[in-house]
Amino acid sequence: MSVLDPQAAVASAAPERRRRPITGSLLVGGVIVALVIGMALLSFVWTPHDPTLVDASVRLQKPSPEYWFGTDKFGRDVFSQILVGSRTTLFVGFVAVGVAAVVGVPLGIVAGMAPRWFGELLMRGNDLLLAFPALLLAIMFAAVYGAGTLVAMIAIGIASIPTFARLIRGGTLQVMQTEYVTAARAAGRGPFAIGLRHVLPNVSSLVIVQASVGFAIAVLAEAALSFLGFGTPPPTPSWGRMLQESQELLASAPRLAVFPGVAIAVAVLGFNLLGDGLRDRFDPKLEDRR
Repeated sequence: MSVLDPQAAVASAAPERRRRPITGSLLVGGVIVALVIGMALLSFVWTPHDPTLVDASVRLQKPSPEYWFGTDKFGRDVFSQILVGSRTTLFVGFVAVGVAAVVGVPLGIVAGMAPRWFGELLMRGNDLLLAFPALLLAIMFAAVYGAGTLVAMIAIGIASIPTFARLIRGGTLQVMQTEYVTAARAAGRGPFAIGLRHVLPNVSSLVIVQASVGFAIAVLAEAALSFLGFGTPPPTPSWGRMLQESQELLASAPRLAVFPGVAIAVAVLGFNLLGDGLRDRFDPKLEDRR
């Protein structure tokens, strides 16, 4: 294989990645994530009842064949709300991670390829965002622009940019020290071509892993914001707001908190396990240390 052929060097490493066995974390996490996605897709075409329909005549019904998870204090079907709430959760996660990746990945690549002083300057500016956690930033945005799903998505995405940028910068610095990048420079390729054709494909696994972990953070942050009243507004179902509405009935109807709480915990667990499994699969150093 020629040193001047960086794409062949990348392709030659692909079979080794594919040969690695699927870990338990990747399998379990993938199944849980697929289940959550399946629930969200199902909610578009079918729910047992209208999740926003208020019917005082059936309020606080216990689980039954008609109401699988019972009804809440407004007479709404809890199972239908869980289904539609998964759609809201995934939507927030996709947009928040998308915002973080679209801004953080190019920023990290530029910081890794630029002169050291400029890269450090970008990272110091990037570190300023670390002083604003997702919840704090979302509360600030809600105070200025009003509570809403879009505000929560943007705030969570912005708060996740520093993590993406720092991770991708570290990967870019490693790629820039390889022989095929040196050969590409010697062949006269510019920074944009090197970044697009050589750096980005080699840090894509880092992006995938971080996106999975970032998704779990976004799910938890959206639930917390909805619980505090700064997230998805009613009547749109949200797991976090279901928890908030159930807290006054914890003694008489604890199931109203159990079902959304378990849904949040399982979804976060699934994305975390998926991220761990992807990291094990893409990073050969972890396998060597075991």
